[in-house]
Amino acid sequence: MRDFPIFLFKHPTRPMTFVFVLLSIAILVLLIVWAKLNPFLAFLISSIAAGLMLGLSPDLVAKSIQKGMGALLGDLVIVIVTGAMLGKLVAESGAAQRIAGFLMKIFGEKYITWAMSFTGLIVGIPLFYNVGFVLLVPLAFTVSYQFKLPAVYVGIPLLAALSVTHGFLPPHPSPAALVAQFDANMGLTLFYGFLIAIPTIIIAGPLFAPFLKNIKSEPLKTFQTEPKPDSELPSIFNSLFTALLPVVLLIGTTALSLNISKEDPLSPLVSFVADPGVVMLISLLYATFSLGISRKTGMVSLMDTYTVATKDVSMILLIVAGAGALKQIFTDTGVSQTIAESLKTWDMHPLILAWLITSVIRVCVGSATVAGLTTAGIIAPLVTTMNVDPNLLVLSIGAGSLMFSHFNDGGFWLYKEFFNVSIKDTIKSWSLMETIVAVAGLVGVLILDLFV
Repeated sequence: MRDFPIFLFKHPTRPMTFVFVLLSIAILVLLIVWAKLNPFLAFLISSIAAGLMLGLSPDLVAKSIQKGMGALLGDLVIVIVTGAMLGKLVAESGAAQRIAGFLMKIFGEKYITWAMSFTGLIVGIPLFYNVGFVLLVPLAFTVSYQFKLPAVYVGIPLLAALSVTHGFLPPHPSPAALVAQFDANMGLTLFYGFLIAIPTIIIAGPLFAPFLKNIKSEPLKTFQTEPKPDSELPSIFNSLFTALLPVVLLIGTTALSLNISKEDPLSPLVSFVADPGVVMLISLLYATFSLGISRKTGMVSLMDTYTVATKDVSMILLIVAGAGALKQIFTDTGVSQTIAESLKTWDMHPLILAWLITSVIRVCVGSATVAGLTTAGIIAPLVTTMNVDPNLLVLSIGAGSLMFSHFNDGGFWLYKEFFNVSIKDTIKSWSLMETIVAVAGLVGVLILDLFV
């Protein structure tokens, strides 16, 4: 069968390959930013365009897209959906409020920014970013009123922690997807992520917040919520243990698997429990009992909560699937290998290169998830060709995906509207905080690279 004229590029030269890759990414960016198209649809269109430009026949383009979507979602559906369910339950049950109140009592007014940071870190692990923002920011407002402190000063440390967990730590969608793409170890990535996340949060939170005390904000009453009475909240032990159970299981099973041989009879069981999907399922089942059934919450009510949580992340799943499609196009056309071979000649550390590419896409597109997953499709071959630790590559891209949030990022507008500040002050506080997170995260990755 004769090819259509558009398929004249059966074997594009290396320079043309780069042109077509940049063009396909430009199409993606323009569709999201200019045409205001849904990111999932934008990924599909740019994947088709990339496949056709790079020489795939129409039938192979369709097959490649299906393969890429299925391969990436297959690893992630359980993790993302169960993670959303767990996060929703932690919030709805009052466990998040209990943790926040406990930490504020420990730190007191003088170190209130530290309390907010740790609240964001602990509660942000199981909570997806948008959910965490909506549920925890009213707590920051409550603290602001209670201690008569500027809302931005109190809120930025909380948001810095939420942002870091979103970009660095599985089971959040972007790092979890990157772990799957690079065949990294989720437990090790989580462990390294914590080592980098804590100093990054301190720099972008408690150390940066004092510079924001003069920013005036009047949080809208719409976004102020009444906290639950203490009598209705779960215990602090129950709240902390349930929220942190995924972390405990992931790190624990990873450490165990590194210290037992494959011949050990327990090895298959440890490998099973260490699977991220199984970890999240165990954590969710435990939370269902500890924060639900044991506290007299009906099963129907719990399942309704989980249904809402699933709806909340449905679009995230589709975006991840779309990114998998583009990545597969790049793989099937040999683009990834071509780029990898070319990058060998670049006098730049692969971790810095990955961070830089992600940062550029993030600034252009606005979505951390889109930026991270798009970069992954381009950078994937570096794992095998440039002797780079895949776990650190996940974290490097995660840091880059948080670079300079501005007008094209939903988080920018969430912050502006919730805190009721000007665009100028939003850039001075929110956008600058995100930039600090991105740069500090990269520095942390490079330091860690010296030792692993």
